[in-house]
Amino acid sequence: MHKSNFCIKITNMRYLGNKESIVEEIYKLLKRKELLKNNFIFCDAFCGSGSVANYLKDYFKKVIINDNLRWAVVYTFGRLNSQRCSFDKLGFDPFEFLNKNNKKKKGFFYRNYSPAESNRMYFIPENAARIDYFREQIKNWYKKNCINKDEYYYLLACLIESVSLVSNTAGVYGAFLKKWDSRAIKPINFIKVESKNSNCNSVEIYNSKIEDIIQDIECDVLYLDPPYTQNQYGTQYHLLETLILDDNPEISKITGSRSTAPMRSDWSKKYKANILFDRILAKTKAKYIILSYNNDGFLSKGFIEASLKRYGKEPTYECIKIPYKKYQNWKSANKKEHFEYLFFIEKKENKDIVYESPLNYIGSKSKLVKDIKKYLPRNFTTFLDAFGGGCNVGINIITKQVRYNEINFFVKDLIESFKINDTYQYIMFLKKTIAKYGLEKANTKAYQKARSDYNALPIEKRDPKLLYALILYGYQQQIRFNNSLDFNNPVGMRWFNDKVLEKMISFSRHIKEINIDFYSDTYRNYKNIDAKTLVYMDPPYMLTTGSYNDGKRGFLGWNKELEKDLFEYADYLTANNVQFILSYVYKHKGNVNTNLKKWIKEHNYNMIQLEETIGISGSKRKEVLITNYEYE
Repeated sequence: MHKSNFCIKITNMRYLGNKESIVEEIYKLLKRKELLKNNFIFCDAFCGSGSVANYLKDYFKKVIINDNLRWAVVYTFGRLNSQRCSFDKLGFDPFEFLNKNNKKKKGFFYRNYSPAESNRMYFIPENAARIDYFREQIKNWYKKNCINKDEYYYLLACLIESVSLVSNTAGVYGAFLKKWDSRAIKPINFIKVESKNSNCNSVEIYNSKIEDIIQDIECDVLYLDPPYTQNQYGTQYHLLETLILDDNPEISKITGSRSTAPMRSDWSKKYKANILFDRILAKTKAKYIILSYNNDGFLSKGFIEASLKRYGKEPTYECIKIPYKKYQNWKSANKKEHFEYLFFIEKKENKDIVYESPLNYIGSKSKLVKDIKKYLPRNFTTFLDAFGGGCNVGINIITKQVRYNEINFFVKDLIESFKINDTYQYIMFLKKTIAKYGLEKANTKAYQKARSDYNALPIEKRDPKLLYALILYGYQQQIRFNNSLDFNNPVGMRWFNDKVLEKMISFSRHIKEINIDFYSDTYRNYKNIDAKTLVYMDPPYMLTTGSYNDGKRGFLGWNKELEKDLFEYADYLTANNVQFILSYVYKHKGNVNTNLKKWIKEHNYNMIQLEETIGISGSKRKEVLITNYEYE
């Protein structure tokens, strides 16, 4: 029997989020990027009904498919391998055989999904009994080794397609119609699932939540098409899951649904989807990432772009907007335009990824992290971030242990809060706090009420999460306290936007994964340090003044005596064979730090001049790195 006989080009499968309408755009993107290579592996992480994988199956060495739902994996696998199904061992055409006889079985579908023995109207009794027969016959052929795995999955995919033609539903299986649809009362035919008329070189299948297995998947191109609304696919397609699993499960009284708990996806929950998206980008081994997403989805375009540029090479970032018509009734008419986004980026090497603190910390080294990492020595196992601040440097150092120290214990507790708190619960706290006080940009009254409630608490009972909510809506998101240690930053024009959300999520995930300890002490107390520790110092600068070093905020300021102490501490480290790297400002507004210049020369330290940076006030400053070791 010629294998091409088992392929037609019409599909009846109605699937939420089906990508049939944009699959050609995905193909064009891959072709333009020259990624349709027969030595590449393509991974369809949310394969669904397999539209994308089926379209691209013959362009890659291997196609990997995954879905949280078993029926989706089976259906897609059947489509991909349809051209391999000759049914030589069976010896006859299974479609002719199944359609010519009129056998029935009063099985699980007959008893539970038709009105024969229940009140459910998914199928008329005759069709339900035929479905039970089809399922049993296919299983028996496979058990008796009359068909191989490819043929078994293909026939199951065809069964799903056939069921879709006579189901008495509005397209999904979350509920049945109260009256019989005209299509539902027609006798069921066993039909052939649509499949591209070409061979798939190789298929590897997974049936898991992609976030649980992404780090184990070896692929070159990763395609992501996650759910984008609160619709749970497990609920909407429970009946197909039961059809494929064939396990006679306990079901609910009204809809007849199996337990959907194992099939529930956090991608259908706001903010949990953001957290999962960050995890996928961080953990994938793929070099190229494509995401299709709807403008109605939980993930905003701003968040997606910020995330992709965090983990990907910014010049390669691309976003294609694809308009499409969507069903509209009187409730949905006149609403915003509906369209799909198609995102692309080439991923960075892991060593080149830079995480940014969710604190807008004055003097932040986020823009200098790449330079700092470039000049690090090789032979250290512990990194002491002695003036930790926003932790922009410490979090980005790849080593066995990071020790974060910050004399301002409010800041130390803030940074630690991102490690010890569940990220989703943290976000929920922030959103509830924002709603409780009505926090918004420039809303002075709401902001002052929240600030007053925070300051009214004893210092030891002040919640850093509440402080973070205040910081988000404060002036330039600064961290300012008075001499009584009350937070006194005025209201500002900033808010909890998508870029801040992205920083918080990526920072929180990474800081939970690294070995980092938190301290609040003066750097001068760190004396007993072994030679495997690299001490990084980023103190306040003599030539600039911020809200943390003017000596008016309840904490020590910075002056010439303290600068002298710092130089002496660095000399102490050198005398004890401990390596250090010091970030400092050498020149600001035309003024040169002559004491710094003299100290470097006297001790023959290395000074690395970095590019000029621009502070919050717009003034330029010349930053340098000073080391007591030779770098390559």
